[in-house]
Order: sequence, then C-alpha cells, then structure tokens
Amino acid sequence: MSETNVAPYFLMPDWPAPANVMALMTTRHGGVSSAPWDGFNLGTHVGDDPLDVAENRAILRQHLPAEPKWLNQVHGTVVATVGDCDADASISTAPDDVCVIMTADCLPVLFCDRAGTVVAAAHAGWRGLCQGVLEATLESMQRPAEDIMAWLGPAIGPDQFEVGSEVRDAFMAHDPQAASAFKPGADEGKWLADIYALAGQRLAAAGIGSIHGGGLCTVSDRRNFFSYRRDKQTGRMAALIWLTS
Repeated sequence: MSETNVAPYFLMPDWPAPANVMALMTTRHGGVSSAPWDGFNLGTHVGDDPLDVAENRAILRQHLPAEPKWLNQVHGTVVATVGDCDADASISTAPDDVCVIMTADCLPVLFCDRAGTVVAAAHAGWRGLCQGVLEATLESMQRPAEDIMAWLGPAIGPDQFEVGSEVRDAFMAHDPQAASAFKPGADEGKWLADIYALAGQRLAAAGIGSIHGGGLCTVSDRRNFFSYRRDKQTGRMAALIWLTS
C-alpha cells in the first residue's frame, strides 16, 4: 500500500445534462495502490493487490449512491442492464443505479437523454467501436436520437494511436468517410487513428447532434491518466453515470 493522499480527483463532464443526471470519471489521483498501479486503480484484473483495489473501490463508493454495476469488458457490443456480466456497455432508467465502464486508453462514452429518464455508459475500444457498441447502446436507450447527448472521456489521442492497415480497412468498410480519421504513420502500413473523430462520425450518423468532451490524451498525460499503450502494466479508470431520485 502506498503512502499517498487517498482522496480521489474526479473529472466532471462539461455537458448540458439535466440536473438529475450525475456523472464523473476517475483519474489516477488518490487511492492506495502502489506502482505501477499508483494510485486510484479500480481494475481487479491487472495484477494489483486485491486488497488495495477493494480499498480504492470503497473510497469511490463513498461518492456514489450505490455499488456500481461492474462489467467484465470483452471489446464487444453487448449492452447490459445488470452488473457482473460480459458486456461493454450498461444502461439504466432506475434512480441511483450506477452504470460504469473502465478504461486505460479505450474511449469511455457516457449518454443521457434531455429529459433525464435514461443513462448509459459504453466502452469503445477500436474493436467495439468498429463493431457498433455505440449504436447498440443508443438502440437500447429507446429514445429519439435528437433527445440524446453524449460525452467522450479521456482516451488515446490521435498522435499516439498507431494502428495497422487492417484497423483502417475495417472502419472504411463500414463507412468510407472514416478515412478522414486516419493519417499515415511513421512506418509503411501504419496509421495514426483519431478515435474521437471515429466515435463522432458514428454518433453523428446515428443522429446524435449533442456531442461533448474529447481531446484529452491518456498516453500523453502520465500525471493524470492510466495508459495501457504507454505502460502495459497499469491501472484502470472508471467513467460512471446515474440518475438521482
């Protein structure tokens, strides 16, 4: 256990959500985990001391109305209504029911409707994003697209996300306009992908006009964010959203 300030620092979404929608994203600040998971690691699957992770989750729980619906994320498109299952998004219409996804470079996306009747959280790594996890989440919300807003949390930035041609080809097979979200990398057959732009394209195509956040790079900002691409063995942050009663 590290000797550190255990009080967490949260990133609060800047979006015009209704007053009864609560949302936050954790950073690496606070908590009790030792390096390389220092300090506010919430992932149980990354090699950290289970007791430290449990304490970090207990610290987080003090700021929430209920235990979050933790998921086993598998880079897919399943949207869950309960926790403790294989899924990459969760949704709720019940007050104090906390949707949560964890990331350390993948894109966290939070959703709510303008009336404050439904919330959702989605884990959009490139595979899930390409396969349609955002569209699946929107469909599960069962609200008109014009009534939904989205917030894009910290993820690997466009100058850091080097991928192979197969990734670019997969997105372009879905929509040729995705080419605009890629620029040539330093090596032959490599591309730099803008996951924010790719998510924005998918959301816009689904009719979502109220898109917020984006632009924070987990890889470049070592002080504030965990990054798997940068460090390999590292912690996980959580993006959480819920309705108040």
